[in-house]
Amino acid sequence: MARILIVEDEPRIASFVAKGLRADGHVATVVGDGREGLDEAMSGNHDLVVLDIGLPGMDGFEVLEHLRAQGSSVPVIVLTARDSVSDTVSALEGGADDYMPKPFRFAELLARVRIRLRPTSGADPRSRDESLTAGGVHLDLRTRRAAVDGKQVDLSAREFALAEIFMLNAGQVLSREQLLDQVWGFDFDPGSNVVDVYVGYLRRKFGSGAIETVRGMGYRFTS
Repeated sequence: MARILIVEDEPRIASFVAKGLRADGHVATVVGDGREGLDEAMSGNHDLVVLDIGLPGMDGFEVLEHLRAQGSSVPVIVLTARDSVSDTVSALEGGADDYMPKPFRFAELLARVRIRLRPTSGADPRSRDESLTAGGVHLDLRTRRAAVDGKQVDLSAREFALAEIFMLNAGQVLSREQLLDQVWGFDFDPGSNVVDVYVGYLRRKFGSGAIETVRGMGYRFTS
């Protein structure tokens, strides 16, 4: 369990991210102002910060600049509607550990959060491995490429997001509702069979035994 600070002034997005992180077992704190966000981030009470750029009071770039200038090494994932190359470079050079443009898939955000929270045994947190391997399947989270038993396979963005969630929770049963919420986010329809359809896609690419159906409960990725 980690303590995660969400600095986001759009209530719907902040609530969505907080709900997903809490469902994953984390403690999520939400603030909607840049200055308050900086104070919270500097308090030492948080293990990671999800930081928006377009904030009232003080924008995210300023928050990041002050945070690093004051010696804080807390991991920061920048989450913003700005997706230009210059903004990406500014965020990373300003001390961000990762950068995600809106709109985003919660599955990808969760994967990045988990990567940044991994123990590093004294290593630089920015040198952490950004890949997942289980059951002969390998996902490169940086290049968004997948391989099965060393052979590359093509995945759509949604297939990759679903595979991430399964592999991050290998061996655990995930309900259709959990998968809809974490992969399809804002757009999910509780009555949809889209999860079953995409599980079928992954089985064809990973092998029929890669994802087990647990009757009445959901699906489990077999590691």
